[in-house]
Amino acid sequence: MRRIWLIFSQAVTVVLAGLFVVATLKPQWLPRGERSPATLISLPALPTDTGTAAAPAGGFRLAALRASPAVVSITASKAPPRAARGADDPWQRFHRGLRPPRESESEEGENTPFGLGSGVIVSPEGYLLTNSHVVSGAAEIEVQLADGRQAKATLVGSDPETDVAVLKIALDQLPVIALGNDQDLQVGDAVLAIGNPFNVGQTVTSGIVSALGRNQLGINTFENFIQTDAAINPGNSGGALVDAAGRLVGINTAIFSRSGGSLGIGFAIPVGTARQVMQALVAEGQVARGWIGVQTRELTPEFIEAFKLSIADGVLVSGVVLDAPAAKAGIKPGDVVTRVAGTPVNSPRQLLAAVAALKPQSQAAVAVQRGKQQLEFQLRVGQRPPPQE
Repeated sequence: MRRIWLIFSQAVTVVLAGLFVVATLKPQWLPRGERSPATLISLPALPTDTGTAAAPAGGFRLAALRASPAVVSITASKAPPRAARGADDPWQRFHRGLRPPRESESEEGENTPFGLGSGVIVSPEGYLLTNSHVVSGAAEIEVQLADGRQAKATLVGSDPETDVAVLKIALDQLPVIALGNDQDLQVGDAVLAIGNPFNVGQTVTSGIVSALGRNQLGINTFENFIQTDAAINPGNSGGALVDAAGRLVGINTAIFSRSGGSLGIGFAIPVGTARQVMQALVAEGQVARGWIGVQTRELTPEFIEAFKLSIADGVLVSGVVLDAPAAKAGIKPGDVVTRVAGTPVNSPRQLLAAVAALKPQSQAAVAVQRGKQQLEFQLRVGQRPPPQE
């Protein structure tokens, strides 16, 4: 037994010694077990097409992408003397996009930039919408696109009474904004204002429609503004007000401000008005509006009582222009206009709009109340004279 144990011990010793020698000199000869693979982490790939990705909920990225390329910056130069434009008035300087003169600049120097604003490309033929006050008095107008291209613009026409102007540029492959319908707008709808505020470059701000049909603000003769709280600042004039789909619904024109900056009350011209003015300016170079030559006032209860009128609605005629259509037809001061071409009128603004909608040289019926008499006059509509500067 002792002999067998001795042989077993010697055999084990020899085997271990052999394994030691092999492991030291030739380790590759020994069999090796398979290692378990390391744990892998799967990372999602970054999107390669960020331009067409869906906009996040509540964002306006797609609207900005669609509309921004068609919004341009406008620089007008060769201004008339600043004193003639009321440049010392901060209110006028703001609304006309004027910057204070530097000491080194001449008051009447040529090619001196005086107007900074924005515009919107609305047709592939190169027609742009902007504000009349942005380009008023300019001899040279330069437009810079969002893609960096620049071009000289020609003034197709301007309508100061709505503050709409149309420019044209000659460039190929122009980005064009889609026109929306301002009649579909409701208070609370989301809108974006796109323009070049303070000449810092194209800027997009967001807000909502705060009110519709704003008038009697004393900004334009014909007012029907969209009010918004999207930030509008100097240089935004003539820029785009777009809906959540990126469609043009208005042309930004003015703000209410005590400091010159945005206070959340901005006004835009509805795209329907801008479209009508643009079509007239492109076709005829002017907007032909009707005119009958009367001065008007609100019909007050005191006047109704004093003249014992049997009506409570209408517009008081306070004056009649000599040889104007109204005077030739027989309308007199003290008459109360109740209808124009079948349209009831209850305020001077309604009367102005109703007459302006008439075609010059057409025949129209004007109904008036004269004391206790109801009269109707047929007159030939004149053309509204251009506003005095």
